[in-house]
Amino acid sequence: MIKELIAVGAGGALGSAARYLVSYVWLSGLTVGGLPVGTFTVNVAGSMLIGYLAQTLNSSMAVWLLCVGFCGGFTTFSTFSADFIRLVRAGNTTGALLYVAATVAVCALATVAGARIAVATGR
Repeated sequence: MIKELIAVGAGGALGSAARYLVSYVWLSGLTVGGLPVGTFTVNVAGSMLIGYLAQTLNSSMAVWLLCVGFCGGFTTFSTFSADFIRLVRAGNTTGALLYVAATVAVCALATVAGARIAVATGR
């Protein structure tokens, strides 16, 4: 259990640092129609990555490190939820609902795409 905990913690730290770079450095303040691009981007990319990893990883330690740790730290449902509340409080209820629908739909499709990429590349 200790090895798994260390793997999850290390992966989570790296994933959180990567989320910070994408959302708060590279895509800081970028919106499309008032919707936050950074959070959306990490959730879609993380969904695709976890689909790929779930299809390809054979080591349970790699799953702990990369799926649970890195992808768990990289994707951010709590920030997604905070963005939703921010949009509602700003009076953009339609945008908030669109953001939720688009995030769920696109992330689900990205997960499938990641798994299909793994199969197509022989993983």
